[in-house]
Amino acid sequence: MKSAFISGITGQDGAYLAKLLLEKGYKVYGGVRRSSSSSRGRLEELNIHNDIEIISFELLEQSNISNTIRKIKPDEFYNLAAQSFVGTSFEQPIYTSLTTGLSVNYILEAIKSESPQTKFYQASTSEMFGGIKDAPQSEQTPFYPRSPYGVAKLYSHWMTTNYRESYGLFACSGILFNHESPLRGEQFVTKKITKNIAAIKLGLIDKFSLGNLYAKRDWGFAGDYVEGMWRILNHDTPKDFVLATGETHTIKEFVELAFKRAEIPYRWDGAGLQEKAIHQETGKVILEINEKYYRPAEVDLLMGDSTAAREVLGWRPEVNFEGLVSMMLDHDISKLRATL
Repeated sequence: MKSAFISGITGQDGAYLAKLLLEKGYKVYGGVRRSSSSSRGRLEELNIHNDIEIISFELLEQSNISNTIRKIKPDEFYNLAAQSFVGTSFEQPIYTSLTTGLSVNYILEAIKSESPQTKFYQASTSEMFGGIKDAPQSEQTPFYPRSPYGVAKLYSHWMTTNYRESYGLFACSGILFNHESPLRGEQFVTKKITKNIAAIKLGLIDKFSLGNLYAKRDWGFAGDYVEGMWRILNHDTPKDFVLATGETHTIKEFVELAFKRAEIPYRWDGAGLQEKAIHQETGKVILEINEKYYRPAEVDLLMGDSTAAREVLGWRPEVNFEGLVSMMLDHDISKLRATL
């Protein structure tokens, strides 16, 4: 039986990856921060919480990291833990630099010393491309991060490369573009959209607010992307790969598809900060723009080129953009309705 350790296992990607690995017959260990409360709702929703061995794992405690790797010596280590909110990284740049950047150095050093046969996967991100105007972005595209989160991820990305080239570790990164699911955290804009539109549909709220409607992103389904993570780590040689759909859509398009799926009639009115969505039957505002949700430095366009992953790994996304929006909205409507 192969073994795998997943840091950040209680997050969206960690939960889907754990489910995939269990289905493939792995022994799965999950690293979580020690806290006074346990947040394992995603694992419970996928009905895998009893099949995982949970271990206290602190990203900034070198001794804890080393002891964990020495004890388990996993065949594969998937590092999905981080301070992962771009907006928060502007408010907490030092903490983000430590947990998202420097912590990877601790893990790699521990693997090198305690279990050099362990294969290491680093969760890199399309936010590392940031201000690059060329699209689509591939493994050869230069990086230009536009947030403390993107900068920290770039540090951990290059550190992974350095340990691979300097010490011969099987260490690689997946440069994943935006990937969502019904398990997405409520701090992310896609979940904010689907949950609020579900609440409007059920008459629980009248309206909600968003920031920049015109940022363009390459959105896929997280369940497809964790399959790509596994393929990257089980390729013959350690290499970095971009995982993306190759399509880009604005946040406004995401909103429009969600309104359509919810069968909420609406029209747009105004422009800029005054732009709003109005319910066609009631005449009430159901979506408005709030400047506080704008980032200090916006990333206008992200669209990935996953040709290498498709040709070398045989990976391709299965869920399209409309299917993703429908999946998320239907889940949120069902979940909210169950509480009424």
